[in-house]
Amino acid sequence: MKLATRAKPGQRDGELVVVGPNGERCLAVPRIAPTLQSALDAWPECAPALEAVDERLQSGEGEPLVERDLLAPLPRAFEWIDGSAYLSHVELVRKARGASMPDRLLTDPLVYQGGSGVLLGPRDPFELPDPAWGLDFEAEVCVVLGDTPRGTTAEQAAKHVRLLLLANDWSYRNLIPAELEKGFGFVQSKPATAFSPFAITPSELGSAWSGGRVHRPLRSTLNGVVVGEVQAGPEMHFSFFDLVAHLCKTRSFTAGTILGSGTVSNRASDVGVSCLAERRMREIVATGSASTPFLAVGDEIAIAMFDEHGSSLFGTIHQKVVSV
Repeated sequence: MKLATRAKPGQRDGELVVVGPNGERCLAVPRIAPTLQSALDAWPECAPALEAVDERLQSGEGEPLVERDLLAPLPRAFEWIDGSAYLSHVELVRKARGASMPDRLLTDPLVYQGGSGVLLGPRDPFELPDPAWGLDFEAEVCVVLGDTPRGTTAEQAAKHVRLLLLANDWSYRNLIPAELEKGFGFVQSKPATAFSPFAITPSELGSAWSGGRVHRPLRSTLNGVVVGEVQAGPEMHFSFFDLVAHLCKTRSFTAGTILGSGTVSNRASDVGVSCLAERRMREIVATGSASTPFLAVGDEIAIAMFDEHGSSLFGTIHQKVVSV
């Protein structure tokens, strides 16, 4: 089942629509749940009714879906928490800023809590106030949780995963070192994150959803050129189930919490990258200096994932960098 949030005048959180299998048709479901958050709040009751609407779409019902009318599936969320589950990414970006790789990172995930009050839609332009801040994209996979109690283990985590989606976790690379030197965390260096048009149930992935990982390549395109076709599954050191257990050691999480994987990364250089920081670091290792610039006004980023038949699973995040 695919779900999306369509803009609706006077409705800050838009309206929930169920999306047909090819992403071309949809049905609004105000009698089931007016918004995605309201569906997540009552998921055991709402999910079967939403699945029944999905069956109607499978048989050809529905109205045309206009992807540019879509907001982020959750235009604002109770929490947006991002991990860094791909160790090759952690190693490269830490090396880029002269930081070592502690042994503890092999057993204890890195996570940070981002801003969740303003989340960008898949076609929203990204305003760049200052190119000197070093704008970078970061292509990620995310899960949306239901109510998840404190003490949830990795073995129990699967039942709390409601949906999956993609993210572009924008970063200002040149602001990060000074923030981290203060010993706290990201704030200024992490602007609003953008999300894919569709949030999908794990069943949409079939066997590609296994062990708390999505075993499909994630494609990133810069100005129409593919810069990464990176496998999301095999090198995810900490699964989503591991990340949930880490988060829930001391806290409970409410329905509608979004949890990100961190930048999808592979050690092999021939698959490309899911952020420019990794490409720049590889250039530094190879030649002593980075030749790839960070993003500038006019650049366009697209992020998508496809099934084994070439059909888009989440729709496409397609954003253009614009001046303020």
